[in-house]
Amino acid sequence: MSSVQDLLCCSVAELTERFVTQSRSIPHGLLEALEADTRQGARALARRLRQQQGKNRSEGQRLRHLLRFETELWEQGHLHVAGVDEAGRGPLAGPVVAAAAILPRGWKLEGLDDSKKIADESRRDEMAEAIKQGAVAWAVGQAEPEEIDRLNIRRASLLAMHRALQGLGIQPSFVLLDAFTIPECTLPQRGIVKGDALSLSIAAASVLAKTTRDRTMRELDTLYPGYGLAEHKGYPTASHVQAIHERGVLPIHRRSFAPVREALGLPVPPSPQGELFPGPDPT
Repeated sequence: MSSVQDLLCCSVAELTERFVTQSRSIPHGLLEALEADTRQGARALARRLRQQQGKNRSEGQRLRHLLRFETELWEQGHLHVAGVDEAGRGPLAGPVVAAAAILPRGWKLEGLDDSKKIADESRRDEMAEAIKQGAVAWAVGQAEPEEIDRLNIRRASLLAMHRALQGLGIQPSFVLLDAFTIPECTLPQRGIVKGDALSLSIAAASVLAKTTRDRTMRELDTLYPGYGLAEHKGYPTASHVQAIHERGVLPIHRRSFAPVREALGLPVPPSPQGELFPGPDPT
């Protein structure tokens, strides 16, 4: 590693490339030396690096906090803790998709959070790949529109979660879920309200479920053009409902959901499936 004195002979642009763009480790004493440097750009770089260090410490604290449920279980001897979450309860079309993820003890991924908080689609895709690479095991499961119509959306969501757990290949010793527990699952489990924002394992499952379902909806968009499935992902946006009325109901539409039933001229029950989970978020 170059000495601090050697580094001070570098241009500010070179130092920025090394410690900002490449995120290399900052040698002890360099920040203090930059702060005392006569170059205005060097002092500005020191301020920038100190701000970045503060952000990194905050992110580290956030991730440690998100591992508190897992850490407690790891310390109790549960080696394989699975997080489970689903995506797609609210849409009018397509499957409901669930994912399960077992993370290595102490594993972290910068920026990982509830998928609804990660607005950039490409960033979610990148995180999904990092999760797949880093996880001890991961799997997805889904329930098709026909199953949603037959079972109801809540039971179909639980079925998709159960299928995701079965697909892991490794039996977890404990399961953490977002809000619900799975009646058919005999493993020890805990439902955590807002779990996708409180548990790193559930957040990882949330990202996997969301990105898997979004990819499915993009593929369905090529099969059924003109409905905007790649954009709204099947959620009941005004343009989607209009397309259903103008173009007709597709095989992938959930016929038990109120807007689809209305388009088919069918009576809408007092508590249609589309209202079991109010306020669907299309992100």
